[in-house]
Amino acid sequence: MASFARQLRARGWSCVPITPSTSAAAPGLGAPRGAPRRAVTAAAAAGPQRARELAAVAPENRQEVAGILDLAEQAARGWELRWSRFVTPPVAADALAAVSQLAEVSAMAWGGYPQAERCRIVIGREELLAPARADPASALDCVAAVDVRGNFMFDPASHRDFLGALLGTGVVREVVGDVLVQGEGGAQVLVRSVPVEARRVALSELRVPPAQASLRLDAVASAGFRMGRGAMADLIKSGDVRLQWREVKKPSVEVKEGDVISVAGKGRVTIKGVEQNKKGKFVVKYERLL
Repeated sequence: MASFARQLRARGWSCVPITPSTSAAAPGLGAPRGAPRRAVTAAAAAGPQRARELAAVAPENRQEVAGILDLAEQAARGWELRWSRFVTPPVAADALAAVSQLAEVSAMAWGGYPQAERCRIVIGREELLAPARADPASALDCVAAVDVRGNFMFDPASHRDFLGALLGTGVVREVVGDVLVQGEGGAQVLVRSVPVEARRVALSELRVPPAQASLRLDAVASAGFRMGRGAMADLIKSGDVRLQWREVKKPSVEVKEGDVISVAGKGRVTIKGVEQNKKGKFVVKYERLL
């Protein structure tokens, strides 16, 4: 990754040597860059059982989810944790739902901090996964943080600038998680493995931007449909609620502006906006269609 450092220095950014992280050949990292991609479809590759597991997965996500299901099989056979590359939120949601159908393993998403957008899917038998659920930052070594420092007061750099410089070194997008821009000071990048010309920092040192409104599905839906939150949670768990036209059974799933929530027999609600009032509380505007 020395070329990465040269590109950063060319822009006046500074990097300091680090101790490399764990080997990039750790379990679940997938094929190296340039390896041939599988030529057959995800469903056809594994037969009827895999086709059933992928039935509810969005067509554009099936290839990635099929690979994650392969990792699940390896985790079950080897009694070990496996993890995917970084995936987008839609792929993560489909992957977690698909793995939940399997009897021997469970899965969780981890991107270095609780609000991470791009995450790796960690899979294993529940007894192995339990410590990771309790304290992922300490129990998992599949995500590392890189601190990129510089003076950006007169040459501001955006998320796209940092990501572009990183990808320009030949790093593929699948090994890069979130990029946390730090204003005039630089950025912090979550990665699969750490370049040897940047400084690795502990996950506890991440300076995560303030969280936006946390909108739980059960809370927003209960207000939108004018019913008790507990009753709405029961409807969600029973499969009577859909988010963006897809079934969801976790009341804690977060929703956002533009999402459509539908309840069987009760119509649908579209979230039109989220505002913060003078008291610091969030106000959700929605439109209900019966």
